Parts: sequence; C-alpha cells; structure tokens
Amino acid sequence: MAQHISIPLKDSYKLFNHGPVSIITSAFANKHNIMAASWTMPLDFSPAKVAVVIDKNTYTRELVNASGEFGLQFPMRKIAKLTLEVGDVSGRDIDKFSRFNIKTFPATKINAPFIEDCIGWLECKVIKQGAEEMDLIVGEVIAAYADAEQFLNGRWHFSDDPLKRSIHYMAGGEFYTTGDSFTTESGYSEVSA
Repeated sequence: MAQHISIPLKDSYKLFNHGPVSIITSAFANKHNIMAASWTMPLDFSPAKVAVVIDKNTYTRELVNASGEFGLQFPMRKIAKLTLEVGDVSGRDIDKFSRFNIKTFPATKINAPFIEDCIGWLECKVIKQGAEEMDLIVGEVIAAYADAEQFLNGRWHFSDDPLKRSIHYMAGGEFYTTGDSFTTESGYSEVSA
C-alpha cells in the first residue's frame, strides 16, 4: 500500500479541485458500500466542506443518511476498471468489497473504509440541511490525506507513471488522466476582483 500523509483541513480542496472522479465509501451497523461519483466539489476552506451528489434512492445514500458520514477518495488510473464496476451494480444486491476483491484500510475518524490505489482520501461528516429530499449532500472534512509520493509541499507532483495519475470520467467507460502541469504568471502587478 502506498504511504499517505495528513493534509491540513484548509488545504483539503487541493486534493480534488482539478476535478477527478471520486469514490464514496459508507458504513453503518456492520454494512458497508462503495460507489463511483463524478459530481463532487470543494465548497469552503474553514471549516473545509465538500458537496457530493448521491442519488437519494441508492444504498450508499441509505448508509450515509444512517451514519451521518462518508469517505471520499480519488482513484488512480490503475483502478479505473474497478471505479467503473462499483458504479454499475448496487450494494443492495452484492457485497462489492468481496465481489471485486477491494483492498481497504481503516479511516481514523469515521467507520467507512478507505480503498487503496487512490491519490487522496477525505473523511467527512454530513452537515444537516433542510433539503433532505435532494441528491446533494454537504459534508465537513474532518480529516484529509494524500499519496505521499505525489503530494509534496502542498501541491501535486503527479508521477510519470500514467497508472498513478488521477482520472476524469467522460461517459460510456471513457476516462482521461490528469496531464502534465505547467505554470504561468499574470501580467498584472495588482490584483483586483
């Protein structure tokens, strides 16, 4: 298993502001589930918050509602097939962790497990809101971790190995990987918004 490092909560948005596909894990009363999710985003810095879309009719949503927490992780290309597969079947019908032989490790502050071969992991507590009938869930990030090999000095330095890069889902089983980085500077000396 790759080593992971703890990330300051105020910097947790850096783990997924580049828009990778995510995997949500959930657990309640000796039940657990895993699903792929493309609609996730950072919302705030302090306290750190995330927004995730989990259909209110899914088994994952049932477990998240019951537990008030979820794990959010960002898979590497090496598990793109698994990411697609866990999104294609319901956890009500099968134990996806056993079916797909998913390697997990425990989170520290929530009961949902984390999965290996990801670039980042977030432990989240659901923030109660008045729109429970919606598919949108807002969570507060209570712990954040990143792949120690690729997240250095507060930013990504993605591996030259394409299997270790984050993935971005398009549709119909088509993904893209995170590409090469580049930097540029603004020509303006003063910043105004």
